[in-house]
Amino acid sequence: MKRHTGQDRSVTQNWKPATQAVRGGTARSEWGETSEAIFLTSGYAYDCAGDAADRFAGEQVGMTYSRLQNPTVEMLEERIALLEGAEACRTMATGMAAMTAALLCQLSQGDHLVQGRAAFGSCRWLTDSLLPRFGIETTIIDARDPQQFIDAVRPNTRLFFFETPANPTMDVVDLKAVCGIARERGIRTVVDNAFATPALQRPMEFGADIVAYSATKMMDGQGRVLAGAVCGTSEFINDELLPFTRNTGPTLSAFNAWVVLKGIETLDLRIRRQSENALKVGRFLEARVPRVNFPGLPGHPQHNLAMSQMEACGPIFSFEVDGGRKQAHALLDSLGLIDISNNIGDSRSLMTHPASTTHSGVAEEKRLEMGVTEGMLRLNVGLEDPDDVIADLDQALRAAGL
Repeated sequence: MKRHTGQDRSVTQNWKPATQAVRGGTARSEWGETSEAIFLTSGYAYDCAGDAADRFAGEQVGMTYSRLQNPTVEMLEERIALLEGAEACRTMATGMAAMTAALLCQLSQGDHLVQGRAAFGSCRWLTDSLLPRFGIETTIIDARDPQQFIDAVRPNTRLFFFETPANPTMDVVDLKAVCGIARERGIRTVVDNAFATPALQRPMEFGADIVAYSATKMMDGQGRVLAGAVCGTSEFINDELLPFTRNTGPTLSAFNAWVVLKGIETLDLRIRRQSENALKVGRFLEARVPRVNFPGLPGHPQHNLAMSQMEACGPIFSFEVDGGRKQAHALLDSLGLIDISNNIGDSRSLMTHPASTTHSGVAEEKRLEMGVTEGMLRLNVGLEDPDDVIADLDQALRAAGL
């Protein structure tokens, strides 16, 4: 698929990430606007019938239909591709649309994939419930151990699919080791990088083939819109992913693309400040609760691995209380500043109880296999003063008997 942003990739790919985040992919109309324009249109007009035929044949650069191309959406796709270090990107209506398309566009009946046990609840539903309907099998493994990927490989294994850090247990996958295992065997890797974003971690630098996002999270970063993205080679995006998305229609709206473009401009600033805030909050919680699952803390068993492939560990982590769901809910109900919300990546501090929200659709035995206990709480640390977040947690912990 031909692109229309007008920028020279040989120039923009050499910009530093901070510059790419502000200017990457920008295309200006004849009005010369400085902020990206929102093109709210479903269709496009042609000067003649021949132009229409040439565009549909791919012989003329131009738009045909906003399910396939939109100027605002293409600006976002180019910006994310630049930040990721990918040849191409395709955006979608939601993060789960991106995950679903990234898998289904390259899997067929009789194929097999290997998935990390710790994953967002809807991602586990994809592999546990949806893919088996089409004769696609999944082996669930502890992705923290690269050997388990090797042991799970079959002759028909097509994909490794995992999150790092994983939601909500914060399991870290050794990207270099696992991607190397996959490449040696002709298997593709699909990495969910939503918690880190390319501002903190670029899986393709460690050998990943495909990187998928819920751009709803840190890329928007202010809890406003839904969006998803998939990055990969131009061949994969255009020859495998695009035919799937053009015919199934998980299209990102131009308005939502524009909002995410604006969010990405401040992504690096936000995620680094929130990472600093989360580290301070995590240190406080270490002394107050039985377990804190945060690779940014030196005491975490995967701290060194996380720091070897991430620039910082992000604003999201989980912790556990011994009193199960009752105590976890009591803590949530005692919060004053922090919102009870199942979203993450927001500039506001948010907390949820995964077992009764994000992972409630996963059977109890599978939740426990994933490490999602009844006493687990997931915290997104925002841009508020971390001392205010700590004060709110302190009074809530005391109210919950901790």
